[in-house]
Amino acid sequence: MKLSFALVAAFAASATAFAPAPVERMSTAVNMDRRTAAGQIAAGAAVLAGVPSLALADGAKSPATVSRAKGIYGQRIAGLEAAVNAGDFGAVAAEKNAFILYNSGAITSKEGKAQAVTETNAIFAAIRGKDAGALKSAYATYKASNGIELIAADKETGQGYSNDYDFKARTKAGAIYVR
Repeated sequence: MKLSFALVAAFAASATAFAPAPVERMSTAVNMDRRTAAGQIAAGAAVLAGVPSLALADGAKSPATVSRAKGIYGQRIAGLEAAVNAGDFGAVAAEKNAFILYNSGAITSKEGKAQAVTETNAIFAAIRGKDAGALKSAYATYKASNGIELIAADKETGQGYSNDYDFKARTKAGAIYVR
């Protein structure tokens, strides 16, 4: 009996030795768990990562971007000649974004941009009114005032483009002479 009592006492002593003791943790000013803290750090990093891109969106017009806008969107607008002559209002309306992007990217002066927007509005007013004559007139005026013409590449006279970043690459305007 004394042995069993000694054994129970030993087990009780060892159980109390390994039992967690109530420890008071120091209170911090910010009570949050790790997940919340990591989320706030990630949100702050995302905000800081987005700040430099605001400085790059300055609307600068370099000769390369103007040339690219004239090439890409000007060719789309010039390609509408047959649709305008046929009175296909839907085809011209489908290329509305080409007019918008040409006006914003290829024209650098405020006065020229205002005139181009006015001419674009005349084109789309003719489409809304289903007036083929007014559409032809407004389209001809827009093309003439902005100098929009189809670019035709000829393999016999030279190379159409020199790298994959040129706007003429993978288009009819970009022909490469291969021996």
